[in-house]
Amino acid sequence: MSMYWAETLRQMNSIGIGSIVIVGIIAIFIGAVTAIQFSYQMGGSMIPRYYIGYIVRDMTIIELAPTFSCMVLAGKVGSNLAAELGGMRQKEHIDAMEIMGVNTAAYLVQPKIIAALIVIPMLVCVGAFISIMGGYLASVPTGLFAHSEYVQGLRSFFIPYNVWMMFVKAFVFSFILTSVSCYQGYFVKGGSIELGNASTQAVVYSNILILLSDYLIAMIMAV
Repeated sequence: MSMYWAETLRQMNSIGIGSIVIVGIIAIFIGAVTAIQFSYQMGGSMIPRYYIGYIVRDMTIIELAPTFSCMVLAGKVGSNLAAELGGMRQKEHIDAMEIMGVNTAAYLVQPKIIAALIVIPMLVCVGAFISIMGGYLASVPTGLFAHSEYVQGLRSFFIPYNVWMMFVKAFVFSFILTSVSCYQGYFVKGGSIELGNASTQAVVYSNILILLSDYLIAMIMAV
């Protein structure tokens, strides 16, 4: 159990701490662009100006933070997991561990999935907060909206159920991107070309399944 625990902590550090910078950068620009684009669309309309904070908040929580963050992580984390396991398969490290009686699927794959299920929802939560702050920085200091208008929008029409939806999406997406990537790497065959193809397929399949599951979760939970 100590070996499993140590490996899980190592994966949590690699997936979580190693990805917080890229998630933060993506999130702050998502919030900023969302605020600017909706400000442009609302120009000359009768919609109250404080609605921009309300729109940025709900768009970020429901859709942008979990989906974009996990698609980025599919490229960063997913390709890394596929390459790591694929390299071990090609160098016959996995075969050697199996000869020694180690359950390689449990030891190599399970800690990665558990770590992702714990830290990726945390990253999504941090990304949602940073995205909302990005919308504030793009609209208030530049003079598009007043501080009071943006904050009023953030406080208006808040539905706690949307936060639950965000965490459900983050949980499902994190399982998809890790399980697909580990599968592609664990069962890779051939040489370096096949390993590169496995890493590419891990990212492509993960993103497709994330978008498909995003649609299904929206259909189930938003109706």
